[in-house]
Amino acid sequence: MASVKQFQVTFDCAEPERVARFWCEVLGYVVPPPPQGFGTWGDFDRSLPAESRGGAFACVDPSGVGPRLFFQRVPEGRVVKNRVHLDVRAGTGLVGEERLAALEAECTRLVALGAVRVQLLVADGVNESCIAMQDIEGNEFCLD
Repeated sequence: MASVKQFQVTFDCAEPERVARFWCEVLGYVVPPPPQGFGTWGDFDRSLPAESRGGAFACVDPSGVGPRLFFQRVPEGRVVKNRVHLDVRAGTGLVGEERLAALEAECTRLVALGAVRVQLLVADGVNESCIAMQDIEGNEFCLD
């Protein structure tokens, strides 16, 4: 029997800390403590060579259940549709109007954080409704 491995989800982005803090708010994640010997992440960042400062940031599930999210600065912007995206499970177990109301309420909260609503995908008899969205740098995700 294969053992379960831990994993992290890595985002390429222009502003790692800004995008990480957005996802902290979306998911209820937190910024982990800075490395040993540093009082703050700012202190750690200032210890790096100038070209590396602000180049990465992370957030974690405070319960330890969800994967770590890691954000790394890359020089190029997003060019094509994401091949992998997050589904934010805001309507689990809900159907019909009750599900739509829960998704719309969460969509309103996330838009206030800087997300962009792209499209409501209405239930089609096979799949329940969901809302396609983009984070603050245009990465796709779904409210599901």
